Order: sequence, then C-alpha cells, then structure tokens
Amino acid sequence: MDGNRGLHYEENLLWEKEYSDHPGVDLPPVEITSLRTGQDARETIGLPQLSEPQVLRHFVRMSTWNYSIDHGFFPLGSCTMKHNPRLNEKLARLKGFAHIHPMQSESTVQGALELMHELQSWLGELTGLPGVCLTPAAGAHGELAGVMTIRRAHEVNGQAQRKIILTPDSSHGTNPATAVMCGFEVRSMPTSETGCLSVEVFKEALYKTDPNGADIAGMMVTNPNTCGLFEKEILEISKLLHDAGGYFYCDGANFNALVGKVRPADFGVDVMHINLHKTFSTPHGGGGPGSGPICCTEELAKYMPVPNVVKEDDGSYRRETMEDRPTSLGTLKAFQGQFGMHVRALSYMKSHGADGLKQVSEDAVLNANYILRSLCDDYHAPYADNGPCMHEALLTDKKQKQHDVTTLDIAKALVEYGYHPMTVYFPLVLPGTMLIEPTETESKDSIDRFVTTMKKIAQDAQEGKAEEFHNFPQSTPRKRLDEVKAARQPTLSWKHVA
Repeated sequence: MDGNRGLHYEENLLWEKEYSDHPGVDLPPVEITSLRTGQDARETIGLPQLSEPQVLRHFVRMSTWNYSIDHGFFPLGSCTMKHNPRLNEKLARLKGFAHIHPMQSESTVQGALELMHELQSWLGELTGLPGVCLTPAAGAHGELAGVMTIRRAHEVNGQAQRKIILTPDSSHGTNPATAVMCGFEVRSMPTSETGCLSVEVFKEALYKTDPNGADIAGMMVTNPNTCGLFEKEILEISKLLHDAGGYFYCDGANFNALVGKVRPADFGVDVMHINLHKTFSTPHGGGGPGSGPICCTEELAKYMPVPNVVKEDDGSYRRETMEDRPTSLGTLKAFQGQFGMHVRALSYMKSHGADGLKQVSEDAVLNANYILRSLCDDYHAPYADNGPCMHEALLTDKKQKQHDVTTLDIAKALVEYGYHPMTVYFPLVLPGTMLIEPTETESKDSIDRFVTTMKKIAQDAQEGKAEEFHNFPQSTPRKRLDEVKAARQPTLSWKHVA
C-alpha cells in the first residue's frame, strides 16, 4: 500500500525517491581541478538524483494539495481572499507589459509609466488622498512606508520629540511591529465592549504623559476594524489627534468594505496603505509578488518615498528623483514596485468602473451580514446586537466550549468537510474568536453550503460529539498534529534513514 486514497496522492520527499547515484541526464565527466576557494572538491551538491518524470510528477502531485480561491470558499477574516479575474492575467501578460525591464530608458516604457500614473490617480480618487507612492512591495511594506513618512514629516518640522504611536489592542500585529521598527514606542488602547474605540479611552491614551499630547507622533487604526465594525467615533478621535499634532495612519487591509462608498480622507486619514491583492484582486499569498501602495495627504506627500510617476507638460511621463522632492524620506525599494500587480489592479478598476467598485463593497458587506445573521443563533456573536457588521463576521466558541469543543476543533472539522478554515483566535480581544470574510465574489449558493456546514458542526457539538471533533481531520493525508509540540520542538531538517 502506498497511502493513496482514490486519486488523492500521498507524496514522499524527493530524497526518499532516490534509488541510484545516477541523475536523469547524462553529462560529460568534469576534470577535477583545485578550487579557487581552497576547499576540497565535492562529489555531489546534495540534490537527489532523479529522472525528469520523477521530478515532474512530484511537484505536480504536491500542487494538487494547494487549497486556493480557485478551489473553493476561502473565508479568511481580515484577508479578503477574492477571485482574481482572468482578464487581469491576460492584460498583465501583454508583451508590452510582461517583456519590459526596469532599467530601460523611460522613453521606451511610456505606456507602462502612463499606466502607473493612472493607477496613482485612481487610488488618490478612491481614498481622497492625492499623494500616492506605488513602490511598497506588500501590505506590511506599505505600513513601513506610511509610518516612515510620518516620522520624516516630524523630523523635518522639528517635532522629533514625538515618539509614541497609539494602536488599538485589536490591531493587526504588523502595526505595533512597524511602529517599533521605525523607532517609536507603542501605546495600546483597549477596545470597548462595543468592539470599537471610544473617545474616552483615546483621550486617556493621547494625554497620558503630556497634557497636550505633544509626544504623540500618530495613531495606527484599521477602519473598519478587525472586529468587522466601522469605528463610529473615528471623526472625533481623528480631530483630537490632529489638534495634538499627530498623524492618522489607517491600515488599509479592510478597504474592500469601503471602496467606492467612503473616502478615508473624509474621516481624517492622513496616510494609509492599500493591499492591491485584497481590494483590487491581484494574486494573494504564496510569498508574493505583493503590492502595498500608500496614499497620503498633500502635506505628507512631500515626505513619502521616491519615486512616483509624474506627467510632464509635454504629456510624457517620468519617475521622480530626490532632486524633485528633497524632503522625501528617500527610496524604499529598487525601481518602481511590482509592476505586474499594477497592471492587474488597474484592469480590475477599469473593468468595474466607479459604480462597479461601489457594488463590490456593498456586496461584500451584504454577504458578511448574511453569514452573521445565519449563524448568530448557533454561535456566540458578541457584537450582533450592536447592528450590522461590515465586511466580516465575528463569532466565538463560547457556546461550543460548554460541550468541550473549541475554535480549533471547529477549524479542524471544517478541514474534514472540505473547507479552508476561517481566521481563528484573532482578534485577541475575545477568547476563541472566529473571523469570517466571504468577500463579494461568493455566490449565495456557496455561502449557504458553508452556513449549512457550520450549523452541522454546532449541532454535533451540542449533541456531545466532542471526541469526534478532537480527532478531526480524518480524511486528509496528514491527521491532527500536536500543534504545541510542533511549535516548541520543531523538526527543521530531514535526515536520511538507511
């Protein structure tokens, strides 16, 4: 028996497939000479010796294990895993886009520069923030660019004593990490029982060590927040921050709930990053290529990274340099960011239009509320009584825990039933959280199937099937792992057993 079930392959490591010292290709013998490094010559470079069919089958089989948005529903909360339209891929593969090089003369890539300039215009219009830098290579990189822009502004304006960044306790972990990387001290603000920030809590944090808030550099707030709720007091909070001389950095991870409906600048945002893979459907995950442009006010645009693309009076396009904007914090990345993602994002924007982008956010919010209302009787929905959620629904395992079934058990049960689990144990403001984001691209049929599965899980838990849950998943190539042991005693290398 080889461990296969039907056509669901069990796959060994390549080294375990090696049965001889002969590779799959015949190469002429190499005369062994002394190495310039002074080291002894190696007889092998350590790679397994296999034929081409063996290698090909190995990687194709493993590729069938990858669960993706093209397989089915991917309900990761705060990640916005939406369908990537194939039209975007087609346009990104046009020769004039796919075959250019960043070191070509600008005169030979005017079309690419025009595309980036138009993308800057779209992002500036959608956010209400006219300063746009496309360089950052991912969301966290965009956060870094945004907070570095704030730091540069304070330095140039003689406000280097501002060393504190305010963040909610529900924020993405990258927020405080970014602030610390930029040399700031992080001051956390507790989320209220409504799941949002309150003006009272914000004031306490703002004036904690200075009566005028003169030591506050800014705040990093996600809106809608990571509880799936719109910060209802954000206007007053942002006004208090600005009066104290701080800047409002908005984590743009959840912009898919607002695009075409609300401009972040209108609730006080000074700078934000945009995850093109979340809001504008460029490929997500797999290590990149990501894209996290930043958008900022006209004031902060003087300090954001170079280069961005500018249009000359004669209609041509070029990239800025430090000579154009000497107050800039400088370059953050080689060249101009992930151009292929820029093509895909602009394709998505232009194919939807302003009205289509507005419907995107409306449908995303509608789908999340449909899930919340469908499951709020089966699971604990801590904020359901406060009104509608935004783009994601927050549940907890409070009811299931009474029957010895936890959030992790629910996630493993979803794997058993063919679903990728939602985001679990985040945000950390409540125990046993489950954050579900359907996006606008899921049909009612797919959502209904997911809801039916979640209801079955809740019913089975209530009927006392805890032991069954503790053994899920059963039908996967790998069964349930001891996750604590895996985290504390990881096996990081493979050793051949003769």
